[in-house]
Amino acid sequence: MAKILRARAAHDEKEERWVRKMAASRHGPADWIFHAKIVARSWDSARVETIAKELDCSPQTVRRRLHRFDAEGIEGLGDRPKAGRPRRLTTEDDSRILALARSTPPGKLERLSDGSLDVRDEQGAAQWSLDALAQAAKEAGIQVKRSQIRRICRREGVRWRRTHSWGAVMTKTLSQKDSSRQPLHGAPRRLDDHLYR
Repeated sequence: MAKILRARAAHDEKEERWVRKMAASRHGPADWIFHAKIVARSWDSARVETIAKELDCSPQTVRRRLHRFDAEGIEGLGDRPKAGRPRRLTTEDDSRILALARSTPPGKLERLSDGSLDVRDEQGAAQWSLDALAQAAKEAGIQVKRSQIRRICRREGVRWRRTHSWGAVMTKTLSQKDSSRQPLHGAPRRLDDHLYR
């Protein structure tokens, strides 16, 4: 006969009240609520298969959670930390980088109210590039590389690339293109059929 698995009894009234309150809660971490429901139903004498059916999960999940609660108590209700390196930049850092990308570069000419042109920093970049954004972020106290800036900007749909100037001619004329083209290799030589036989 198989052994009936149940959660251990609560150590005290406070622990039981906390688990039952978490199981009935609608606000809170979803993993804690779900696991508290498993423990509370086990305390109400429900079997593993019944709990799994009620909560729409596998019996193995129920068994694992009951064993973890027995070993760790209330702390066993939460999920363990995920593997991998935690995120180094905060959402505030992301927002500051995006604000930089949307701002006017320090070396760009700006027209003043009197009609004259002025620049904030003559040595600064006239247009934002990933290198210029990385340097500006470093000066603002955010240690970030250009690849991270690229990911952040692409995720938020912010342009950092230089826009093409309409004053400069970017394409060659058709005759210039044709005269500069050279074949990559000569035409293949054709051999007589009798050489292949």
